[in-house]
Amino acid sequence: MGPVEVESVQLFTSLLAVLAIVGSLALLVLRLVAVRSVSARQLGAQFASAQLPLAWAVATGAMLGSLYFSEIANYEPCRYCWFQRIAMYPLALLLLIAMVRRDRHIAWYAVPIAAIGAALSLRHRYLELNPSFGPGGCSADVPCSAVWFERLGFVTLSVMALFGFLSIIILLTVRFPTERVADVPATTPTHTEELV
Repeated sequence: MGPVEVESVQLFTSLLAVLAIVGSLALLVLRLVAVRSVSARQLGAQFASAQLPLAWAVATGAMLGSLYFSEIANYEPCRYCWFQRIAMYPLALLLLIAMVRRDRHIAWYAVPIAAIGAALSLRHRYLELNPSFGPGGCSADVPCSAVWFERLGFVTLSVMALFGFLSIIILLTVRFPTERVADVPATTPTHTEELV
């Protein structure tokens, strides 16, 4: 692929990462508003069935993006990139299996993996911003402080991974209360009314 095509993919994947984190943060804000707003609870409840498929889409997109950058654009992954892949790739498979099996408890398995991945991504970003901090366990051939590209003024590969992991965590943990108003009686019968 030519440099123009690679730059287009860089911009596209950067925009997807920003969209994922902004959408996830909007979901988090909606949940906070839902504490006091019935309409926010109803909107959140309608969105609930899309959360797992969206988490899977984020993990799968991140996996495919990382494969593109290493296998097609020939960006050699550093040690932290490999660790982040070790966390992200299984998430794509686990979340797919959870969707097929309708596993409502996938967060117990996926969130710890995503949290580890987010911590690794955060450490990687720190090394990118502070190359004088040291190699951080990375080789001199492929230093973790090397930035292959930066789009939108702040989005690098480590930032995209961080946004992906955080989005997955938010999508898997935010839950909206369900209310069934029609099932609740208007008044509770007293003991004497039950006997009559």
